[in-house]
Amino acid sequence: MKTLFILNDPPYGTERSYNALRLARNLTVKNLGEVRVFLMGDAAACAKAGQKVPQGYYNIGDMLGAVVRRNGQIGVCATCLDARGIAESDLVEGAHRGTLDELTEWTAWADKTLVF
Repeated sequence: MKTLFILNDPPYGTERSYNALRLARNLTVKNLGEVRVFLMGDAAACAKAGQKVPQGYYNIGDMLGAVVRRNGQIGVCATCLDARGIAESDLVEGAHRGTLDELTEWTAWADKTLVF
């Protein structure tokens, strides 16, 4: 199964991005198909490298890294990055500047698209 996750919420303040990444990671851990994650709007900040969170609190950047290490792909909306002053060099390892064309291709590729 090919699953696309589209995230819109910020990394902290709500748990939507956290829960989406929990599911994405679990699909990869259980080898239940390919996973791609596209971050849009405030979710673009999820891919910011060097996140410092209180001990014992989840780190969204680390969770994205777990998906990448299991061959998942992470695209981040370029327009959303620019609007937030985040450069591609600021992204966690394995994430890249994405485009609407890429999101369109990924949507056509996916068997399932989940939006958080």
